[in-house]
Amino acid sequence: MQRVEHVMGFPVSLRMDDAGDHKEAADAVFAWLREVDERFSPFRPDSEVSRLDRGELAGSEVSQDLAEVLALCEEYRLATGGAFDVRLPGRGLDPCAVVKGWSVQRAAEGLAAAGARRFLLNAGGDVVASGGPWRVGVRHPEHADRLCTVLELTDGAVATSARYERGDHIVDGRTGRPATGLLSLTVVASSLTEADSVATAAFAMGAEGVGWAAARPGCEVFAVDAGRQVLRTAGFPVAGEQPTAA
Repeated sequence: MQRVEHVMGFPVSLRMDDAGDHKEAADAVFAWLREVDERFSPFRPDSEVSRLDRGELAGSEVSQDLAEVLALCEEYRLATGGAFDVRLPGRGLDPCAVVKGWSVQRAAEGLAAAGARRFLLNAGGDVVASGGPWRVGVRHPEHADRLCTVLELTDGAVATSARYERGDHIVDGRTGRPATGLLSLTVVASSLTEADSVATAAFAMGAEGVGWAAARPGCEVFAVDAGRQVLRTAGFPVAGEQPTAA
């Protein structure tokens, strides 16, 4: 089965190749993502995130889910020396960079718990794959109709941070200015929580973020820097290639 819905501001597509009727599991995926949008969007004045940002919730009143997300945000803030920061001066609390990957990974885990074995969940270009091999294209950072690489995933996740969709929207929290050292950065990891968070955090760091992301255990990286140089780790799973030793 295949299904596409627009949730959290981007298209989410689900493909399930298992035999049987998985409508209920698919319904649960999209219901969960709609719930996340209602609870955690900084653009909804009645969301838990907005209420916390306005000081209407005490720390003890924060849900377990939001507490988990905020703990991840703090982990990456510290790991990047402040380059990744969801509390930028002059802006409200915005944990979207972590919420997206975290929520889609949770949805994928729900599918697996419901018995799904071979599926691909794609949220605005960030992907969780199960039961592959699956081939996933990485968009060229300057040409929307081209790919700069194609990777092969069996079980895992891939996320890309780039400037092509929303311009210079990722800010280096250390300087308060847009991060412009990279054109795009793609991370493959075991979960989309990690892949998406690491990709955004590394992009915020600029050129130094490539090495930082590559040093994260279990992460493989493909990046295009501002000078259009391609950088990738030896284990990045380019389709048709055998990984080489680092």
